[in-house]
Amino acid sequence: MTNTIEPAFSSQDDAATLEELGYTQELHRGIGGYAAFASGFSFVSILTTVFAFFPLGFALGGPAFFWTWPIVFVCQFCVCLIFAELSGKFPVAGAIYQWSRRLAGNAVGWFAGWFMLIGYIVSIAALAIAMQTVLPPIWSGFQFIDGPMDPLSVSGAENGIILGSITIVLCTIISAAGVKFMGRITVTGVTIEIVGVFLIIGAMFVHAQRSPIAAVANDSAHGTGLGYLPAFLASMLMAAYVMYGFDSAAELSEETRDPRRTAPKAIVNALLVSFVGGGVMILAALMSAPNLGDDLSTGGMAWIIESQLSTWLGKTLLALVAVAMFSATLAIQASASRVMFSMARDNRLPFGKFLSQVNKRTGTPVITGIAVSTLAILVLLVNIGQSTVFLAIASVSVVIVYIAYLMVTLPALIHRLRGTSLSYGPPVMDLGKWGIPINLVAVVMGALLVINIGWPRAEVYDPAGGSWVLQWFAPIFVAGTLIVGYLAYRVVKDRDGAPDPADALVGKKR
Repeated sequence: MTNTIEPAFSSQDDAATLEELGYTQELHRGIGGYAAFASGFSFVSILTTVFAFFPLGFALGGPAFFWTWPIVFVCQFCVCLIFAELSGKFPVAGAIYQWSRRLAGNAVGWFAGWFMLIGYIVSIAALAIAMQTVLPPIWSGFQFIDGPMDPLSVSGAENGIILGSITIVLCTIISAAGVKFMGRITVTGVTIEIVGVFLIIGAMFVHAQRSPIAAVANDSAHGTGLGYLPAFLASMLMAAYVMYGFDSAAELSEETRDPRRTAPKAIVNALLVSFVGGGVMILAALMSAPNLGDDLSTGGMAWIIESQLSTWLGKTLLALVAVAMFSATLAIQASASRVMFSMARDNRLPFGKFLSQVNKRTGTPVITGIAVSTLAILVLLVNIGQSTVFLAIASVSVVIVYIAYLMVTLPALIHRLRGTSLSYGPPVMDLGKWGIPINLVAVVMGALLVINIGWPRAEVYDPAGGSWVLQWFAPIFVAGTLIVGYLAYRVVKDRDGAPDPADALVGKKR
């Protein structure tokens, strides 16, 4: 009798699909439907991001900033549908990079991957350092450095670096232990986050001070009529900062069972649940705040919780936020390491052969995970005495990711308008006749969001005033990323290693 060893991947069909796209199955497949959803939902992490960015949206636009939430959703849902369609056709790690190069060629694909990598690494640092806003208030023992806990103070900033570094290291260890273990942690974190969202929403609704209509009406303090438009556009940054990263489920496609069916559903469900949960949470906060004034601009939901709830319940909810932050950091760290792995495997990064090694026992790209985390900790160090610069970098990281999204949606639209096919592989999800209008909305609104997020607003990029460099930091940072990326691409562009994009996307007339 011959002993058989269960393969690390779920079926030979999954391995065969990957082989058709030019790659050999190396990563272990241990992610199911809920875990795939959890990775996308955890990246968006409404309990973390809505909690963190609510004060920004309210301060810039007042109560009526609520209406920016559905506007941004329309754009991102169209992007989400395109990504869901592509994830069923090209279930490969490093999704944005892989889709872009197959739609527009190796050069555009490389820059899409480069932008995603930079955006992800900065996002890891920004989310990890946010632990400073919740852990010390829960227990003073988390404040290792004597002094104020305020993240903008010297002691708070330095302590934030320590907490952020510990968070990143723990996430790296979990990610390296294997995708099945990482999936369990992510699922647990997301389940706790969803419970936390329900608890926070319920607690705030119980303490409602005003009706829904009164809660979302313009207070006129930010202008009326067309005079309110600049404030409204500025407040849109809150929603834009939250509603991205749903594609994380696709980044883990090579570690997902039956990815052509699992990934599209996970991407769509992650954004839909985030939109509904986040929107209701914002509404509940506006309804339950003791007043719609400056306290809400500075304290946000934390101030509502502290003023309306008992101390123990408030700390419990903050602990749930901390769990959500950790889960989100884990999801982003995993996504970033897969992007780096995918580019390195194609020999499109320096030391590509070394970076693309997969641990035989755990079936994970451990080396790229360590590299991504090391770079994220280096970004954290910017916060020493330069918290305003760090905040500007964190804001620009969102612009970078949205540009990478456009490097997928724009080439996809060009293919549709030319009548060439995107239908490589089984039509698990196909937008059909809705493809062009959905794609057009995704491109136009996506481009407008990039301009809006990157607009040199002093109140966003230079709130202290006096630094034109910080005010114009977004276009400067994007330009710098392009220049450095171009120099790096010149070094790697002629290297062999990547399968020919034309082999997977023939582009025949419909």
